[in-house]
Amino acid sequence: MGAPGSGMSRREFLAATGAAGAAAMAGCQAPTAEDTTATAGGGTAAAATQQSLPTTSPPEVVDADEQGGTVTMKTQPARHDVHPLDTMGGPIEFPRVWAFQADDRDPSVPGPILRTTEGNDITVVLDNTDGKRPHTLHFHGVEKTWENDGVPTTTGITVGAGEKHEYEIPANVPGTHVYHCHYQTPRHLDMGMFGFFRVDPEGYEPADKEYFMSVKEWDSDLHRMMAGQDASYSPRQRTPDVFTVNGKSAPRTLHPEEGSPMIVSQGDTVRVHYVNGGYMSHPMHIHNHRFQLVEKDGGTIPEAARHDMDITNIAPAERHTIEFTADADPGIYLMHCHKVNHVMNGTSYPGGMLSGIVYEDAMDTDIFASLMEYAGYEG
Repeated sequence: MGAPGSGMSRREFLAATGAAGAAAMAGCQAPTAEDTTATAGGGTAAAATQQSLPTTSPPEVVDADEQGGTVTMKTQPARHDVHPLDTMGGPIEFPRVWAFQADDRDPSVPGPILRTTEGNDITVVLDNTDGKRPHTLHFHGVEKTWENDGVPTTTGITVGAGEKHEYEIPANVPGTHVYHCHYQTPRHLDMGMFGFFRVDPEGYEPADKEYFMSVKEWDSDLHRMMAGQDASYSPRQRTPDVFTVNGKSAPRTLHPEEGSPMIVSQGDTVRVHYVNGGYMSHPMHIHNHRFQLVEKDGGTIPEAARHDMDITNIAPAERHTIEFTADADPGIYLMHCHKVNHVMNGTSYPGGMLSGIVYEDAMDTDIFASLMEYAGYEG
């Protein structure tokens, strides 16, 4: 439960919410696929096409060490529910995204979180045999051979529709990195084709709670245009109107299964790995907690250079890892972009690029139950 990384089990979550939370959440249900299809297309044919597409799931951590160092990545056209309810400026849906899918898991936007250990190189098979368009895979941070760089114009390697290609990705730079498709990058990245690549250093000591958080702004005209709707998009005249954490906008970000709340206990050490998958900088602020920036782009920040802070400005493709102690008065505290117009769904505030820190002691309160109702959690 909570953001991808290390969280609590569903049983623990339900126990923590208590009877009051369960009662308040009763009867709160997200729309079904049939409910949302009506808003996805411009006519009967478009609606039928959209109905046949899968809906994305939240990104999962794929432990490459546990599966012999090989991960197969496919691409899948899908629908993406940014926030499916009518609360706080919703519903918001992308009728078409291009999602990465690892092995037999569900497709997700952002893509799967690929994780390995320093020295345990991985083979990533880009399986485009059922694909409709060319793709590649480019990994930031790690030092690899020329032919594995994933840029079609400089390597001569493009994985066309119906093809398959293996990338050998060394785990020689510990830290948090990002991967993305590098074919027609302005369009493919904005269609959702990016994700985390995490290389744990030898002897890695995990925090009590560890979370992965991607932030991104989107121009929904692109997704509607690619679904055949009446919309036009140009990367030169991009106008972002949707702002997300791990692909969701508030209040869906607070949904414990579909969203990315950080669920903590008093005294926990908390480590958060951020990646910016968009084209704009996002200054991320956490309420009532002071944190330190401990890693940036796969480089460790020396202890002498660290200092307490409550906001970190993440540029496009940057990765920031922060650490803090959950030592505040137990409650519910926001994490959000401090370009506050990014914390909106259309003209509705709050929304957008906002999630939160939720203390277990606050999960049986009426205010938490109300937040779960806004988010669409059934309990």
